[in-house]
Amino acid sequence: MNHINQLFKRIYTKELANNNDKSVYDLFKWKKTDVFMKDYKTGKVLVDMKDLEFPENYSQNSCDIIASKYFRKAGIKEEPHYENSLKMVAHRLVNFWREALKDEGLIETEEEASIFYDEMVFAFLNQMYAPNSPQWFNTGIAAAYGIKGSKQGNYYYDEKQGKVVLSEDTYTRTQASACFIISIEDKLLGSHSISEQYITETKLFKGGSGTGTNFSTIRAKGEKLSGGGYSSGLMSFLKGFDRNAGAIKSGGTTRRAAKMLCLDIDHPEIFDYITWKAKEEEKVRDLGKMGYDMSFEGDAYETVSGQNGNNSVMFSNEFMNKVKNLPNDEDSTIELKGRIDKTVNTKVKVKDLWDAFNKSAWECADPAPLFRDTLNAWHTCPSGEDGNYGSNHNKINSTNPCGEYAFLDDTSCNLASINIYKFYNNKTNHFDLDGYLHIIGLVQLLLEASIHWGQFPTEDVARRTYLFRTTGLGISNLASLLMVKGYPYDSEKARALASSLIGILTARSYYVSALMAEKVGCFAKYTINKNSMNTVIRNHARAAGALDSNYENLSYNPIKVNHKLLKEEHLEDISLALKNTFKAALEYGEKFGYRNAQVSVIAPTGTISFAMDCGSTSIEPFFSHVIYKKLSGGGFMTIINPVINETLNNLGYTHEEIQDILDYILRKETVQDGEYSYEKILDGKLEGAPHLKEEHLAIFDCANKCGSGERYIAPSGHVLMVACIVPLISGSISKTVNLPKNATIDDFKNVVLKAWELGVKGITLYRDSSKASQPLNTTLEENSDGDLENLTYAALLKTVKHLKISSPKLSRVKPIGIRRGTTHPAQIADVKIYTTVNRDENGNINEIYITTDREGTIITGLLNSLSKSISVMLQYHVPPQDISRMLKGQKYEPYGFVQKHPYIKYVSSISDLISKIIDIELDDFSSCQVKPEDYSSLDTAQNDPNLERVYDSTCSNCSSTRMVRNGTCMVCMDCGTTTGCS
Repeated sequence: MNHINQLFKRIYTKELANNNDKSVYDLFKWKKTDVFMKDYKTGKVLVDMKDLEFPENYSQNSCDIIASKYFRKAGIKEEPHYENSLKMVAHRLVNFWREALKDEGLIETEEEASIFYDEMVFAFLNQMYAPNSPQWFNTGIAAAYGIKGSKQGNYYYDEKQGKVVLSEDTYTRTQASACFIISIEDKLLGSHSISEQYITETKLFKGGSGTGTNFSTIRAKGEKLSGGGYSSGLMSFLKGFDRNAGAIKSGGTTRRAAKMLCLDIDHPEIFDYITWKAKEEEKVRDLGKMGYDMSFEGDAYETVSGQNGNNSVMFSNEFMNKVKNLPNDEDSTIELKGRIDKTVNTKVKVKDLWDAFNKSAWECADPAPLFRDTLNAWHTCPSGEDGNYGSNHNKINSTNPCGEYAFLDDTSCNLASINIYKFYNNKTNHFDLDGYLHIIGLVQLLLEASIHWGQFPTEDVARRTYLFRTTGLGISNLASLLMVKGYPYDSEKARALASSLIGILTARSYYVSALMAEKVGCFAKYTINKNSMNTVIRNHARAAGALDSNYENLSYNPIKVNHKLLKEEHLEDISLALKNTFKAALEYGEKFGYRNAQVSVIAPTGTISFAMDCGSTSIEPFFSHVIYKKLSGGGFMTIINPVINETLNNLGYTHEEIQDILDYILRKETVQDGEYSYEKILDGKLEGAPHLKEEHLAIFDCANKCGSGERYIAPSGHVLMVACIVPLISGSISKTVNLPKNATIDDFKNVVLKAWELGVKGITLYRDSSKASQPLNTTLEENSDGDLENLTYAALLKTVKHLKISSPKLSRVKPIGIRRGTTHPAQIADVKIYTTVNRDENGNINEIYITTDREGTIITGLLNSLSKSISVMLQYHVPPQDISRMLKGQKYEPYGFVQKHPYIKYVSSISDLISKIIDIELDDFSSCQVKPEDYSSLDTAQNDPNLERVYDSTCSNCSSTRMVRNGTCMVCMDCGTTTGCS
């Protein structure tokens, strides 16, 4: 018997063995639910689907995201002509993988096929794993529904013909890869040229995937051209690629364009590249002062360049060693080298480059560091496909957009993630290692199947993906597991458990890869890369504690798994499994080789984490402890992160003590001010909670401060978590280090230097408020303007009533008698708007009336509602500047150029127009395109310290402002849309 047959066993579907009366779908209780989603700003209905079928335990949020993102909505012949049950999705996915594995020869018998199908469907429906988004979009569409589509210019490697061929249609094979690394050469036309890059990126963006490229091959500005003249330079082309990505993003694709730009530290245009985004961010702020919409989807960002990609700089060990020695040698230099023309070579100070890099990252979160020598020290295939060991084209030169896939140029990787928390039984304090190992093996089979019957956007990617067969399995929901175990995220215990479980994942994956190689052969280029690959896997095993000898070909000592601590924590079974699994991976790899050149990454897993109802994404800590649970009838219910309850119980707190702590987290504080009293809603702080012991506070620390609390995970905690995991995975880790607003440039320098010293391959740093428009903040008070702007007019009136109760000085003063005011005429497109601002006897604004020439229309009714809402707020003493800030930047029709107003020449909506008019009435013309001649240059808004904090980062799909950082990207907490590629 071939060893791979041992993978096909029933663990979760034993009752189906020899039982023809039941199917795997009968093992779940099912419910019917409706999914309704709309755009938060425009009110446009995005999804309205009735009677959808999901397992009973799925949250409404999970149902919404799966149905809106992943249910096939067109072309199905049977009623209701779209996918209306998760059973349909599970079948089309798993059936495709099963049939591909049968065709490849990895499944031979009907019993194996039946077991694979049942176990994978069960684990999928039980939210134990999920493939990356392109699988949900594309896999199994033809087999399940007969939908094939037309030729799309995709390719695959035909083993029988021994060459790459064009795919016949869109869906017979699957485009399952989310991650691509694409090469570019220094030429305008031809294969891998600058012009072809536009086509390749467009293909990838159109399919919802992302691309990463190192652009260091392109000549710098001023370098000689072969036909005479001089190059316009790298930056001119990067700006062109950026515009192309922006156009594809706005063209109605599955998701926004995602791309990684990488540049070596010795490129002559490195200073311009490093400071590119920081300078563009400054332009955004300047445009914001003129009144342009500063949201990510707004006019200000659309006007500037560099906003459609993540930028990174590839640092060498040589450069970083000079950085480390800067206190002793501030005059050390590095030579910037022309790509073909040495006349442009210049020597610059290392200190100047280092300062520019960190200052730019501090200002706008870009660029991020990648460490070339560390990446390539763990490279399994430095001989590439031609056997030329260590040549530039055989090195790791870039990553995918989110940073987790790091491999050869012109290759791809399809991803999947395991919900690690699903394998932990909180009642017994037992981690199901057998189940975990079982699912790892089966998911690696599905990833291999997706390569065998896959297709790819270019001939080179199709060929090289076939030759190397990289897969990317990772985990999600780590923070939930750590918390219930009582391990602070920033602790040795957390790092020991996390690195062990991820090490087991990599070791088991390589073991399964060896079993596949025994059955159907190694990846085609294994032999010429055998020595390097085995060296890397031995180094993984050393970090895991499975080998005792010294590391090979490493210039630093990676963090090793702390087995002593695992034993102290009674985790001997995990300790032993880690060692034994790596030993098996090495033993079987020596015998049979490996089917896959890489097997594991840590991706951000945004959307699929929500699909699995994970409490946290990837290896990220919790963002906050206050969760907004979506209700099936609409609206939200505020609840506590459910893991907190379980954690407190595990720590020995009584039921009454736990309830007191939970009440404290969601408490409302009564504030007395003279004769007035009101309730102030607090937001998730644990400091000061009754009964909660000081030594337990760190267990509940989050990525950011919780509400009005002061605790959060220190930057070093993020770096150390990455550093302990990275020696135990094949690829890299998508991870952001969160820093507070008051972090300094020196803080950035310390984090980057420490990351390099610890062997981190790459990392992203983000300082609160460093973007003119940024993701969700942690307190409602900080972000009141951003929250208010998404309310309907009826909700605004409701808010006013709440303010009446909660504010110590709110008593409505209604205007009586004749009013005095000013009317502002304006015309947007063909709609005339008249805004009248009335004042009381003290000169304070107390009424705003908005009318239009469109009598009897919907817009008239809406303007009447808006007028009433604003006027009532003013009469309850809501400051007009706060109302202005609330309305500023909203975008809906009509919008555009403005006629008939002397100062306002452009608005993004009628709300934006009213905002500017209120500012004018307050003698603030900073948001206007035209200023009065005698207007002081010291504008009010220019000196407003809140100007940098614009809380209107919106989701490109549903316009929700609940966007949070997720690895190096962002994810919408409402609809699951990500800005990345996974």
